[in-house]
Amino acid sequence: MQSLKEEFLEILSNYQGILHKVNLIYFRNKADREDNFQEIIYQLWKSFPGLQNRNSIGSWIYAVSINTSISRLKKESRIEYREKLPDSIDKFDLIEELSFNENFRMLLQAIYNMNEIDKSIMLLYLEEKSYDEIAEIIGISKSNVGVRINRAKELLKQNLNHLNHGN
Repeated sequence: MQSLKEEFLEILSNYQGILHKVNLIYFRNKADREDNFQEIIYQLWKSFPGLQNRNSIGSWIYAVSINTSISRLKKESRIEYREKLPDSIDKFDLIEELSFNENFRMLLQAIYNMNEIDKSIMLLYLEEKSYDEIAEIIGISKSNVGVRINRAKELLKQNLNHLNHGN
């Protein structure tokens, strides 16, 4: 029989991609992503013994990762709500560090300009999570998920159009 620690490490190994995706959406530079990655692991470990439903591990990891990231942003007063998009993609350390194709870079930049909840919803939507799963992870109603996804998609279209025509 596996110990609690062994079970946790196995789950972490299988689901660590979620942590990386959440970090990519919320933190632009490598040092912040690394720090937050460690904080997420700590929060997961703290709450793991009390996890009741082992059938929804992925949803639990998303919820803890997103909540930890948002809490860290609020705590460090780094939340930026901008009406104007940055002038250049080069301003982000992340874009310089990673060599993604241009479409992905533009999508990521457009997502960066969304508020934290909409970032989370779009991440989960792009991960093809159901409205029910998104509602459970974010803590809003299923109908609110649908409304917010439609608004977020429209905002992404506008941001991407601005990036395509503005640069």
